[in-house]
Amino acid sequence: MEYKEFLELLQKRVGKDKRSTERLSSCVVKTLKEQCADMNTVSVKGFGNFEPKKKLEREIFNPATGSKMLVPPKIVLTFKPSTSIKNQLKGIKPNE
Repeated sequence: MEYKEFLELLQKRVGKDKRSTERLSSCVVKTLKEQCADMNTVSVKGFGNFEPKKKLEREIFNPATGSKMLVPPKIVLTFKPSTSIKNQLKGIKPNE
C-alpha cells in the first residue's frame, strides 16, 4: 500500500477532510521520530512497540578476501508487533 492509498483509507475511517488527515498522519510520524531519536520506546496499543537499540562496535570476517573489518557502533530501530497482530498474521482469530 502506498502512502497516498493509506491516507485515503485513513480519511474514510476518520471522517475528516484530506488536509486534516494528512496533518494528523504527519504529526504521528513526527512524534514517533522524535521519541525514537531521544532513545525512548514508543508503545502503540494493539499494534506494537518501536524501540531504538544500540549495537556495539564489532569485528566481521569477509570470507571472500579473508580480511577482517571493523563495523562501527550504530543505533537501530526495532519493532515488536503486539500479540493480536501476530495472531492475525497467523490467521488466528483474537477470541479463539
